[in-house]
Amino acid sequence: MAVLAALVACVLLIGCGRATDVPSPTPADFSGMRDILSRAGITVANVVAGDAGCPDATLAKTAIAFDARGLDQVEPVRIRVYVFRDRDTWQRLSGSVAACARSYVSDPATYDSLAPSPYVVSGQGPWAPSFAAALQSAFTTAAGSGE
Repeated sequence: MAVLAALVACVLLIGCGRATDVPSPTPADFSGMRDILSRAGITVANVVAGDAGCPDATLAKTAIAFDARGLDQVEPVRIRVYVFRDRDTWQRLSGSVAACARSYVSDPATYDSLAPSPYVVSGQGPWAPSFAAALQSAFTTAAGSGE
């Protein structure tokens, strides 16, 4: 009986220890991103998956284009988020987004982007200050650990 009690106590301790482990956050899918953006006061509309804004087939597989506005961004802006599989893919491909952006940015001097791994978010700027800060915060949150 003492052996059984000791075994039960061990199982309970192991189980309790695992219950307090914090899982590492994983990046959000677009639905999760949209929820986070909404909570930040940003409205998303006209979502198109696969719209890289340029003829780069590799980026098209990762791209989601959408119109966004909110906070101090009164007029909607077209934004593209490139969602890479993991940090390694992000490191390998994120640099190609700027080259792609030349196809859809009308004024390179006001091009805006953020790159919290595993995402690159880009669009024609300038983005209004509160809107830009909310985008940065939302996509950083959505990125989780960036893996």
